[in-house]
Amino acid sequence: MCHRIACFASLVVVLLLAPTRTRAAAKSPESPLLPTRLRAEYRDSPLGIDARRPRLSWVLAPASTAPELRGRGQAAYRIVAASNPSVLAADRGDLWDSGRVAGKDAIHIAYKGKVLASGQRVHWKVRVWDDTGALSRFSEPAWFEMALLAPADWKAAWIDDHRDSVMTEGDLWKAWPAPLFRKEFPVAKKIARARAYASGLGYYELSLNGRRVGDHVLDPGWTSYGKRVLYSTYDVTELLQPGANAVGVMAGNGWWNALPLRLFGRINLRDVLATGWPCVIVQLDIEYTDGSREQVVTDPTWKVGDSGLQKNSIYLGELFDARKHPSGWDRAGFDDGKWRTAKAAQAYVGPLVAQDAPPIKVTRTLKPVAVTEPKPGVFVFDMGQNFAGWITLRAQGKAGTRMSLRYAELLYPDGMPNGMTTFAGQIKTRTDADREAQPLESDNPPATAWQQDVFVLKGDGGVESFTPRFTFHGFRYVAVEGYPGKPTVDALEGQRLNSAVESAGSFSSGSELFGRIQTMVEWTLLSNLFSVQSDCPQRERLGYGGDIVAASEMAILNFDMSRFYAKAVRDLQDAVRPNGGFTETSPFVGIETQGLGGGSGPVGWGIAHPVLLNDLYRYYGDRALLDEQYGTLVRYTEFLRSKAEGHIIEKEISDHEMLGERPRALTATAFYFHDVRLTADLAHALGKTADEKKYRALGRDIAAAFNKKFLPDAKAGRYDAGNQTCQAFALHLGLVPAASRRAAFNVLIDDIVNKRDGHLTTGIFGTKYMLNLLSDAGRADVGGRIVSQTTFPSWGHMLENGATTLWEAWKKDERTYSHNHPMFGSVSEWFWKTVAGIAPGDGAVGFDRIRLRPAVLDGVPWARGRYHSVRGDIVSEWRVEGGAFLWDVTVPVGATAVVHVPAKSAAQVKEGEVAATRARGLRYLRMESGAAVFEAKAGSYRFGSAR
Repeated sequence: MCHRIACFASLVVVLLLAPTRTRAAAKSPESPLLPTRLRAEYRDSPLGIDARRPRLSWVLAPASTAPELRGRGQAAYRIVAASNPSVLAADRGDLWDSGRVAGKDAIHIAYKGKVLASGQRVHWKVRVWDDTGALSRFSEPAWFEMALLAPADWKAAWIDDHRDSVMTEGDLWKAWPAPLFRKEFPVAKKIARARAYASGLGYYELSLNGRRVGDHVLDPGWTSYGKRVLYSTYDVTELLQPGANAVGVMAGNGWWNALPLRLFGRINLRDVLATGWPCVIVQLDIEYTDGSREQVVTDPTWKVGDSGLQKNSIYLGELFDARKHPSGWDRAGFDDGKWRTAKAAQAYVGPLVAQDAPPIKVTRTLKPVAVTEPKPGVFVFDMGQNFAGWITLRAQGKAGTRMSLRYAELLYPDGMPNGMTTFAGQIKTRTDADREAQPLESDNPPATAWQQDVFVLKGDGGVESFTPRFTFHGFRYVAVEGYPGKPTVDALEGQRLNSAVESAGSFSSGSELFGRIQTMVEWTLLSNLFSVQSDCPQRERLGYGGDIVAASEMAILNFDMSRFYAKAVRDLQDAVRPNGGFTETSPFVGIETQGLGGGSGPVGWGIAHPVLLNDLYRYYGDRALLDEQYGTLVRYTEFLRSKAEGHIIEKEISDHEMLGERPRALTATAFYFHDVRLTADLAHALGKTADEKKYRALGRDIAAAFNKKFLPDAKAGRYDAGNQTCQAFALHLGLVPAASRRAAFNVLIDDIVNKRDGHLTTGIFGTKYMLNLLSDAGRADVGGRIVSQTTFPSWGHMLENGATTLWEAWKKDERTYSHNHPMFGSVSEWFWKTVAGIAPGDGAVGFDRIRLRPAVLDGVPWARGRYHSVRGDIVSEWRVEGGAFLWDVTVPVGATAVVHVPAKSAAQVKEGEVAATRARGLRYLRMESGAAVFEAKAGSYRFGSAR
């Protein structure tokens, strides 16, 4: 009997194990692709997003660079989303299990699970099947958390320290201390998690129990406040404590309560911008471990008092009197019995929207390189670098000691600060003799609008420090007057501020000059990313569309601009005029130089909207934004059409800061053509066939009219005045008939090489267009000659004259023009596209098509470029060694590349140890302009060829 039982048990074991072994034997091999860098709405584990169906993305990393893995790609994916990590760890999706979904794309996959609630956190991961059928492992888990998704979820109200609304302009110049708002509340249970949702106009600083919340500064980002106001979400779980707690908010003026300065002598921001007294809104959502919840919200039960920040202006600076700043005001137990009661704000603002664009942060600390004393008691700190941000000043002295800090980009020959290029809105006397600071304490508008801060010591016996809060400055030099004693360089340090965009990779080369120019461009761009892309960080600080048109690809190739530029697109939409025209600046401040009426700006500034939509589609694959904005785009195109007479537009700022007379009608019409062509391209992307056909036809009509007016002799190829700007616009934007293209190009080359000895004369747009055109036409050598110049006009000339950031104009100016303007930064785009050789290919969507075409230039023995695309790293690293061209290339999974290998014939090109024509992953296409051209599938390659 026992024997029979044992036999039966053995049989059962065999039967149970047999299927398992069969399944194990049949199991497909594991895919060598692994999903990494999981993101939601372009962000790693984002806190506080209000996209109801967030878009998810990942990068596929191959297990090795082996040739046999080339071309492997995703064929399908499975996303699992769960309400907590333990459910996700069990490979279950109680919120969403997509199952197997066929698809090659790994970017912008919309969440399609259960409806999400405000504040809900979602944990997710993904695995993929590759195109051999092999299944990958699951990725590491990621998460995203929702913000407040509906107006009804806001229980907090805007509050302010409401003043008499009937005031004169003169009243606004008086001292109005920045208000401090506070509220105490108890915590009696153990906290599971706590979130703070906060905003303030113009700026705010939030604290809990005396500790600063988050690392954002100058928050929220600037918008057209009547259309939308941004708010931020913070995890404040660790900042709360058992028992009594206190939440505090300090509010600054920012752009919301701007002073009635007359920028350029005529523009009062208060006539254009939404304005009001500083106000705040805060909602603390606390969840306890027992499942109960509690909220602390801004309402009229909050108290409000005065800070030591007596004055603060986005342009002029701050006056901080430490004697008047209440100690411990944001801690529990502070005596606020004499404080006022906050009031419901009379703020007419747009809806609250979660801040998705990168917040402004301190991104670098700088130490002064020297301190001098050009006049007794005036100490000038040289930061060694022009930049935008703050200083921290440390001093010890008697109560009431007043220190003045003035900021400048330049010095006079006697060592005193020259603020002529940095005075706010060009508000200044016209003589160099006016070097004295207009006291920030004055109750009158300044005759000369210095960037200035004033710090008054409390005098408590210890070392005190001052850092601004609600302003920023553009400067290299800081002049300190009234310092107690003689400071050393350690008494002051600088903090660079900018929207915290992530690096998109790195470019370097064997040219020292190119490296110095690249560094100069990066510093300049970051100096001008303060939630809008500004023209300069001192004098104007405004979001000009033309600067974006000239520099957007430069910015994208150096930094992740996906979310920053999505905000810029919406800023443009918010500012659009009733006639459909886009404004010169967004947010709109009333400037409409050479505009087309009704507050609209010039064409070259308005087309920032379609240019950005196209860039965001090509580089990041952002179709959702394109779909959202398409109606606004078409309305603008039709607005331009209504302003064209015979398809020609006459008014335009033109090629800003070019040398020589500007061809206004030519550039205006070329920009109009560019807009229409982009509209047709974007209609194609959205499958709007009728619109595409309509705008293709309109583009042909504009081109015909353009050539009739500006090309009197088709054989000569000379457009209008025939200068570099005229030729570059016509050629690069595709307006030149095929029969005239060679002649038109020869006119350009003759002007550069023979008439200008390798120098340019172009402005901000023509420079971008001309450098790219030269490379595309096989004359990168001419572009290299232009960029390598060190005499006027050139980037090298700027460096030779002490520049650390780009000038506004080619000619050095110490009386008017800014020395920190990014609009000539397109040279960095040329470094990436021509020297490193990395560019989106024709028809690229989210960089799925890549053009790799480096140019070997005299004096440049090597170059390295590594770009972090949305699909993974694109690598181009080449060197010339012993007469051979050696090139390492990486094409990310999900992309293909057209690769141009410099060579006399395809037979000369090797990939690794084999002929490139026989290498796995490569397909030979043709010889073109001294290069063997191949199509390369995803993978890593090592090319070699004889030169």
